[in-house]
Amino acid sequence: MKQTFPKKEHLKRKKILDKLFAEKNKISAYPLLLFYVETSLPEEEVQIQAGVSVAKRNHKLAVIRNRIKRLMREVYRKNKTQFQTNDKTYAFMFIYTGREVPVIDELEKAMVKLITKFNTKVTSENQNTPL
Repeated sequence: MKQTFPKKEHLKRKKILDKLFAEKNKISAYPLLLFYVETSLPEEEVQIQAGVSVAKRNHKLAVIRNRIKRLMREVYRKNKTQFQTNDKTYAFMFIYTGREVPVIDELEKAMVKLITKFNTKVTSENQNTPL
């Protein structure tokens, strides 16, 4: 996987977003929250489609929200190769839950925690399901 975040990897479809929040599979590593769902994606060569979100309730100014989203996309782009998908396709939504404007190092640490939690959860789910 390249360390890029092209448009085909952006999560945009309403049907997938609705399914993502309906199933409520989530992992938390403050200040990030990851909602994920295993689903079929329209792009065949993509294994993960991801989106980012920041609550307007916590950050009133759009400039601040956009800055946080830009930082989150950058951190995801750098670390997306560490996700173990086991040839399955996933939809991810990263939500920033903190009230302060983050530093990129803080987001990087939270993303690494999320990745390790996700990988352990997915491998344990795969071991529990019979073939």
